[in-house]
Amino acid sequence: MVVSFSSMPPASSIFAAYASISAFIMLLQTMLNQLVPRQVQQYVLNIIQHYFRPRPTNATIVIEERDGMSSNEVYCAAETYLCTKIRPNIERLKVSKRHKDTGVSIRFAQCEKIADFFEGIELEWRFVNEERKKNSKVIDEDTDTVLLESDKRYFELCFDKKYKDKVLDSYVPFVLERAKFIRAEKKVVKLHTLACAASYASSIVWDSINLEHPSTFDTLAMEPSQKKSIIEDLDRFVRRKEFYRKVGRAWKRGYLLYGPPGTGKSSLIAAMANYLKFDIYDLELTNVKRDSDLRKLLLRTANRSILVIEDIDCTVELPDRKGPSASQDGQGHCHRPRDQQFTLSGLLNFIDGLWSSCGDERIIIFTTNNKDKLDPALLRPGRMDMHIHMSYLTPDGFKLLASTYLNVNEDHPHISEIQDLIKSMKVTPAEVAEELMKSDDVEVSLDGLVDFLKYKKKIENDNNNECDTMRDKEIDDDGEQKAKVLMADDGDIELVTH
Repeated sequence: MVVSFSSMPPASSIFAAYASISAFIMLLQTMLNQLVPRQVQQYVLNIIQHYFRPRPTNATIVIEERDGMSSNEVYCAAETYLCTKIRPNIERLKVSKRHKDTGVSIRFAQCEKIADFFEGIELEWRFVNEERKKNSKVIDEDTDTVLLESDKRYFELCFDKKYKDKVLDSYVPFVLERAKFIRAEKKVVKLHTLACAASYASSIVWDSINLEHPSTFDTLAMEPSQKKSIIEDLDRFVRRKEFYRKVGRAWKRGYLLYGPPGTGKSSLIAAMANYLKFDIYDLELTNVKRDSDLRKLLLRTANRSILVIEDIDCTVELPDRKGPSASQDGQGHCHRPRDQQFTLSGLLNFIDGLWSSCGDERIIIFTTNNKDKLDPALLRPGRMDMHIHMSYLTPDGFKLLASTYLNVNEDHPHISEIQDLIKSMKVTPAEVAEELMKSDDVEVSLDGLVDFLKYKKKIENDNNNECDTMRDKEIDDDGEQKAKVLMADDGDIELVTH
């Protein structure tokens, strides 16, 4: 179709028509302003905008730092995950470093935005820190820390709303798993101890420091077969989450370490923690006054942790399960001290009772020098699943110590002599290690160790001979006493002793 400019109206006619239309619109607008109230105009305008304005396509998920009085796991995971997404275009960063940390911690500051991509979806994270006027204090029951309501921090996650299901079902779980992996790589094993020993549960809290114990399974002076058995048991425990759920058992494992002092019980615990990257909670039962104290302390322990009760046979006098441990008055009534309401049954309930299920992937370790002194209820399977005897040093254990401390192998002429001495006596790994550290010279160290072992063996032999002599004397005395039993006139037996 061809348009001919000659057929178009003249410009004067077009401008005249435009002027007429403009005048009409202005007149109509004036009439509407005079006759129709402004509120009605705004209402009609809002309706028109509602139907004709473009629909928003973005959705926003708000992830707050706290869920009520508890921390939000998704927030913590997002904070960890986003630390790996910091790019050069970010203008403001927060840098911090705590005592004994190996590196600095970098986080982004208020209102900074970070873009992320997941399976073709573009997402945007924004950190917000709202400050409120009220500074009222709130106590967190989980950690006994004081929180200020002015500190309200949260993340905003923005994305196209058509991907909402995919973000919730796939992306958020991905962030949780990724954060777990990042924390496992960077995790520093911590040692938690009780901050104080008070009578009130509110003042009993866990305090932590970095565990810098260098012990590993490679440096433990243990029998290789025993060491291998422990490692295999730990690996099997960690990977059997679904199995424990399937059979209806709490995901926990109990170990009893028993043996004489100096045989490496504490070193084995540190090696287990370093191997699994589990935190250690060192529980001193003397600081626990009530079962309620113990319950609150154990509920504040994290998953993937080791709860240690050392020297349980002498740490505290546990009342009997069948009744209160107390003194009796003249009428036979028992009285329990008010400040001692911690019972063996309460401890057992946390080991394998209902409260034992309040947490996953936990290991409980008891240590003792005298296994025979423990209540049998503590030792049965389900509570202490594996009993590990930490014995005196063996020849194979010494080979490892010699290699670790002096970098010598079994071909050294002193090694076989020392191994023969170790076979015939009782010596702890701690004693031998102390002798190996007395000199930097290999020959001097080994010569000193040989002298030490010979001297110790001589003392053992002397003690054994003395014990044999005393035993023979007791037998002779016993026979002599029996021979001096006289029959009285009235038929009674009288034991005559000197």
